Amino acid sequence: SSLAGAHPPLGGRMVTTANEEPNDVKMVVIYVAMKEEAAPMIESLKLSEKIGGIEECLPSRVYEGEYGSGRVAIVIPGTDKATGVNLIGTDSAALTTYLAVRKLKPDLLINAGTCGGFKRQGGNIGDVYCVTGFQNHDRRIPIPGYDVLGRAHRSATKTPKLIQTLNLKTGLCSTGNSLDFIPADDLRMLNAGNVCCKDMEGAAIAWVADLLQVPVLGIKVVTDIVDGDKPTQEEFLANLGAAAASLQSALPKVLDYVLGRPIDDL
Repeated sequence: SSLAGAHPPLGGRMVTTANEEPNDVKMVVIYVAMKEEAAPMIESLKLSEKIGGIEECLPSRVYEGEYGSGRVAIVIPGTDKATGVNLIGTDSAALTTYLAVRKLKPDLLINAGTCGGFKRQGGNIGDVYCVTGFQNHDRRIPIPGYDVLGRAHRSATKTPKLIQTLNLKTGLCSTGNSLDFIPADDLRMLNAGNVCCKDMEGAAIAWVADLLQVPVLGIKVVTDIVDGDKPTQEEFLANLGAAAASLQSALPKVLDYVLGRPIDDL
């Protein structure tokens, strides 16, 4: 059937060669918040830095290359010019993801990185999750309509075959811009039911994916136990290297599975 007159999503691309379906995954963009998380993956996937990045005025960095039957780009937001630290959080995640999707035109967007896990949900250090949905826990707006906007629950692209094949854990990812864990945030996570991952980017990336009509996944590795007895910052820093190595192991398996397959066959 002719694809003349069909329009690709605002951010994504449409493949129209004779023997490929329009929704086959051929280009994957992976957003990673911290360079320490990204470095082992960039090396493992043999990606090269794209000169000029996404926008020359931004500190974001792009590493891309051929992988398997397609192309992969890892995008990191870069570092803050005042402090030199990674630009973690939802502001840089939304801006960088938006520009990356518009420029690189992926068929699939993946947010890969570390997260806090929950003892009450059976979470352990090093567990790898395929996120089933995203929400915010720190946007508390007790006004009808705005409460839903603040929570901003969005489902991830459904990937039952990927989850079963790679034996990944699943659950909701809850996003906030603070590393601490306060009762008001905990209550919102409990009310959501099955929050298994706590991060600082996922919901913002899911919002952009929704705006630009691009399928989105979250692949998260646990660095710290949110409801455990160790200070989050100490546990996170102690386990960051091991979690990055775990991502380096998990991500090629995810890419091997998704590249060349239709989105609705994941």
